[in-house]
Amino acid sequence: MPSPDTERLTGQLRGVLEPVVTAAGFELDAVEVRAAGRRHAVTVVVDRPDDAPTENVGLDDVAQLSRSAAAELDGHEHLIGGSYTLEVTSPGVDRPLTRPRHWRRAWLRLASIRLTDGSELTARVGRADDDGVRVATTGKRPELRDLGYGEIAGARVEVEFRDPPKAEVALLDPSSGTSANGEEDR
Repeated sequence: MPSPDTERLTGQLRGVLEPVVTAAGFELDAVEVRAAGRRHAVTVVVDRPDDAPTENVGLDDVAQLSRSAAAELDGHEHLIGGSYTLEVTSPGVDRPLTRPRHWRRAWLRLASIRLTDGSELTARVGRADDDGVRVATTGKRPELRDLGYGEIAGARVEVEFRDPPKAEVALLDPSSGTSANGEEDR
């Protein structure tokens, strides 16, 4: 558990870094500060905004943001109180789905979802808004299910190595050209 000092520093660094990240056309997803020997390790997680094309954060983006963030942090070294290491990264494919925008970005991806009642399900992510998300359960007979965010204790995108089943996609995306029974529409 982070100490109150670490939490305060994290909040201060978030305030310093957010304008830099926003000016570059990204959103600041998270800032994490932890002790690393005599120095601090600062991890900055950035993502594309909701209205951006679905392309991911690229290596060139991370490199440029690292330079900009380091320059800004160097100007506020009194906050950190010594040397630090900086890591700028994207959320990664298996990041937890904790905010509505995470769910929107995971559209048609497979997710493992743990509910507050203790049950678990694997489902394909559909439409998400500020109140909840529609998912299609996996299996031979996928079904639609609407979940409020208050029902979700935790969720994470699953890595897939093959195309999603057509029946699941059809339930969530009628424009896919596939009927709910998995047959191609003609």
